[in-house]
Amino acid sequence: MSESGNLNLVVVAVDGSQESMNALRWALLNLKLRSPTPDTTDSASFIIFHVQSPPSIATGLNPGPIPFGGPIPAFAAAIEAHQKRITDSILYHALGICSQFNHTQAKVRTHVVVGEPKEKICETVQDLHADVLVIGSRAFGPIKRMFLGSVSNYCAHHAQCPVIIIKGKDGVDKGN
Repeated sequence: MSESGNLNLVVVAVDGSQESMNALRWALLNLKLRSPTPDTTDSASFIIFHVQSPPSIATGLNPGPIPFGGPIPAFAAAIEAHQKRITDSILYHALGICSQFNHTQAKVRTHVVVGEPKEKICETVQDLHADVLVIGSRAFGPIKRMFLGSVSNYCAHHAQCPVIIIKGKDGVDKGN
């Protein structure tokens, strides 16, 4: 591949799994961003994108009506703080991978939203006008896929940009 490409915005979805980090490595190795030109104000970039689960999903709770005024604020705050630590850890790991590939901070940005991953990924690539979405596949068996669904499969069918699904562990050097 040449040193410069024609991609302006590459979104890489990460969830902390090894598969998502392999997808990030693959994108950094194989996709080239367009070079900045004197007449452009925005620079091409990789977006490391993470979807944080809503607190009710993260705890497996959907409490419904609770007597005496609802959920305990300290409990909700503790869940949110825990989720923030998880998100920060995932992004720290992903940015560490980016630094191994000598990508400057100007070329790599992070973006975090809260919600259902498959829906939020598709919404975000559309809102950001992404050129391509790169996502890892955990390759769940048919039973798990039936109950959990496949985020990568959903995105392949619903995202408004090309989707590259990185399968397995053999396609990428596992440097980290």
